[in-house]
Amino acid sequence: MTHVKKYVQKTALLTMTMLSLSACSAVDRISRIGEAPDMARIEDPTLQSGYQPVSLPMPTPESSEKQPNSLWASNRKNFFKDQRAGKIGDILTVIIEVKDTAALDNETEQKRTSSENAALDSLLGYEASLGKVLPDAIDPANLVGADADSNFKGTGTIARGEEVDLQLAAIVTQILPNGNLVIHGKQEIRVNYEKRIVAVDGVIRPEDISINNTIDSNQIAEARIAYGGEGHLTDVQQPRYGQQLYDIVFPF
Repeated sequence: MTHVKKYVQKTALLTMTMLSLSACSAVDRISRIGEAPDMARIEDPTLQSGYQPVSLPMPTPESSEKQPNSLWASNRKNFFKDQRAGKIGDILTVIIEVKDTAALDNETEQKRTSSENAALDSLLGYEASLGKVLPDAIDPANLVGADADSNFKGTGTIARGEEVDLQLAAIVTQILPNGNLVIHGKQEIRVNYEKRIVAVDGVIRPEDISINNTIDSNQIAEARIAYGGEGHLTDVQQPRYGQQLYDIVFPF
């Protein structure tokens, strides 16, 4: 009885917590009726909550040596100043071109049939008395019979096509020991009551930056590209909170 009481108390507490959170969210959304989504402030990404510097296995950095009476350094790529991004705080343009198409078709079929029979033709002469022990008379030669038939067939098809074509300015936030650059970029565009958000993070090689100070998204290692939105249209396209909770909890 004590366990049942504790279970009921925990369930009630969980329900109250969920209702409270839902109510807070609803009040916040109601208070912003008729207002456009807020634009995020421009902030230093290294000071944001959860920011972690990138740490990867690195080769030994090359030393920079200059010859006496010379302006040339051994690690210089060009004699004149390079206008491409290369220092913390420099800006470069990321060209995002994603054209992915995937198709997957699986089919599984399984069938199994089994049959079991058992007979008791002789049991110390007591086989004829089984009818007196059991409610109805039985046939010792056909005492137990079991049949099983199982069929399973599964079919799955996935077809997906994605295409994203845009450009985004990013900033160099870190220089790794081997000279590779960590970049971070985020862009927010608000049209009426809908806000589009584009973000990119990753690691690039300075050699891959073009003379126009651009780099393709397929040249970004550990790339994290996000493209989404906030606003009335995005909110309408999402299931209601109750429906999402129902889909998670309901087991059937």
